[in-house]
Amino acid sequence: MSSQDESSGQGGAGDAVPEQLALIRESVRKAKVPRAKPRTWRGAALAGELPVARVLVDKGVLHLDRYFDYAVPEELDADAQPGVRVRVRFGAGRGSVHGGRREGGGLISGFIVERLAGSDYGGPLAALAQVVSPERVLSPELLGLARAVADRYAGSLADVLQLAIPPRNGKAEQKPSPEPLPPPPRPEPGSWVRYGTGPAFLSALADGDAPRAVWNALPGPEWAEELARAVAATLSSGRGALVVVPDGRVAARVDAALTALLGAGRHALLTADAGPQKRYREWLAVRRGSVRAVVGTRAAMFAPVQDLGLVAIWDDGDGSHSEQHAPQPHTRDVLLLRAAHEKCGFLLGSWSCTVEAAQLVESGWALPLAADREQVRTTAPLVRTVGDGDLARDEAARAARLPTLAWQAVREGLKHGPVLVQVPRRGYVPRLACERCREPARCRHCAGPLEARDAGPLHCGWCGRDENDWHCAACGGFRLRAQIVGARRTAEELGRAFPAVPVRTSGRDQVLDTVPAAPALVVSTPGAEPVAEGGYAAALLLDGWAMLGRPDLRAGEEALRRWVGASALVRPQAAGGTVVVVAEPTLRPVQALVRWDPTGHAVRELAERAELGFPPVSRMAAVSGRFGAVEEFLRTAQLPPDAEVLGPVPLPVTDAGRPRRPGGPPPGEQWERALIRVPPGSGAALAAALKSAQAARLAKSGRGEGETVWIRVDPPDIG
Repeated sequence: MSSQDESSGQGGAGDAVPEQLALIRESVRKAKVPRAKPRTWRGAALAGELPVARVLVDKGVLHLDRYFDYAVPEELDADAQPGVRVRVRFGAGRGSVHGGRREGGGLISGFIVERLAGSDYGGPLAALAQVVSPERVLSPELLGLARAVADRYAGSLADVLQLAIPPRNGKAEQKPSPEPLPPPPRPEPGSWVRYGTGPAFLSALADGDAPRAVWNALPGPEWAEELARAVAATLSSGRGALVVVPDGRVAARVDAALTALLGAGRHALLTADAGPQKRYREWLAVRRGSVRAVVGTRAAMFAPVQDLGLVAIWDDGDGSHSEQHAPQPHTRDVLLLRAAHEKCGFLLGSWSCTVEAAQLVESGWALPLAADREQVRTTAPLVRTVGDGDLARDEAARAARLPTLAWQAVREGLKHGPVLVQVPRRGYVPRLACERCREPARCRHCAGPLEARDAGPLHCGWCGRDENDWHCAACGGFRLRAQIVGARRTAEELGRAFPAVPVRTSGRDQVLDTVPAAPALVVSTPGAEPVAEGGYAAALLLDGWAMLGRPDLRAGEEALRRWVGASALVRPQAAGGTVVVVAEPTLRPVQALVRWDPTGHAVRELAERAELGFPPVSRMAAVSGRFGAVEEFLRTAQLPPDAEVLGPVPLPVTDAGRPRRPGGPPPGEQWERALIRVPPGSGAALAAALKSAQAARLAKSGRGEGETVWIRVDPPDIG
């Protein structure tokens, strides 16, 4: 594992870690402002010492992303400490970027950032209206992290703090937190011995070091206990640990593993399912130092763990790790910021492997933590494939829509236990590919996906250029095909094929957590697969083209991640575990599944993206809005000299009645989007330029001039 030192940011994943450290240093620089002599307010008695409070108002707009100074009345002196929530007067008529409104204005919430002896504002200061609670919820460490996240994602500090600090609950604050427990004993390696450097990783954490690793977990249920042992090793060194997982079901498994290993009271569980009062009570226990370990979902990435020794994320490719509220940070990037800022250990674990994880290893910022091939073969199930050619020749497949090989695997598996059937959810949109070799059709200018909406001419979905003379760069073919959309094989159809077997479904309407070991067909959409007691006897992955054919840069990576996640729930090959995937066997993601080599797939994807200038090797931002607004925004933005603008191109119209996606057009409206790409090292400059341009535009919009646009830095979907 790679130890963290003073130069840990150098040589990080692309330009990610150096930029993160630069953002943190810049946030410290911004806080240093000249201070004038203290002022009084209308002759009222002010605090004798440090009579000025610098306040961050809860106003999440970019042109107000700064601090404001307020006078501290004598009666609020004791409670008005840095980190507490306050109410202040705020409105038009401010005389300075740091001066609070002198009189009038509405009450607005905020946080005291620091207490000062004076202010650089030239006029009388407005006084704090109220200290909401003496509880110090905003620590200097959390403030620095929030500022760095806001700068990285071209957002406002107030928006980040809304994500980081849960709403106040008075009853939770009144209840005292338990006394902190002494550090637990050093744990045994347990199943970490299956990985060559696993015991050394735990030992480094227990010794107080800061190892950094990308962990390719073996299939099976042991991963939760292995995460718990990493947390226990960190706690044994007297430090804190933070684990962020995709959803509440996964959090419950890690919670159970930690309780079994360490007992109750050692960690906090932060999930939305807990309810506001319980969640805030748990968060306060962490903030007060009563609890040193946290397991939670996305919002827990900001949990104020004291003396942090380890940050860990499980399954970083899951879309749940991408925040949908402004400024839309990703859990992985926030934890990278924390690892760099607080010089703590870092663990990225998954059954699969994202391109971002492969980049961390390739850059040397983190070291791989994986088992040898013999151990992988012992643990993984047998994977078999059914391609398009097999389906065409298979009479059973044409008649019953179930290939003979798949039908045999299901029949055999049902003799020994439950069988999982993964069905792609509705709504997967196909991309175009070469009819001969299935290579995705890409633009010759920017390598974006080619589209042909409503049987119209071929054009690029990124830069908008028409393509009138396309041919496949891989095989020279000239004919295109659209991939299969969605899944028509339902639980009812499987029930007719196997009438004596119970059929259970797990999906958007109802997600099952576990299923018994008895024979049954379990039909699930990707990500909703329940855990079977003792593992599934077999798994059937249907309609692979529905996932592989999405118009998304991550289509292959995401399909493999979904397949590996389902296959990891199947028993090992030695115990009869079999997986049948219905997809073209020659495709790279399918071959990676057969070999159980997601890391190799991610490494090859990373090399291709480096050649084409795709993220994460480059940094990218998406700007969307109504026609004309995007082009006007791009004209006013002072983009870096090496920035490349792709588009703008029209966005698909959202059907009426469907929810609006963040940054997407309202139902029925036609918007356009442009992509801005910069090489490594220019990501911070791009975010700063977009933030400055958006702040100026929002200021005009407030005066009835101009029209706002949406900005998303590092969009997860650029297809």
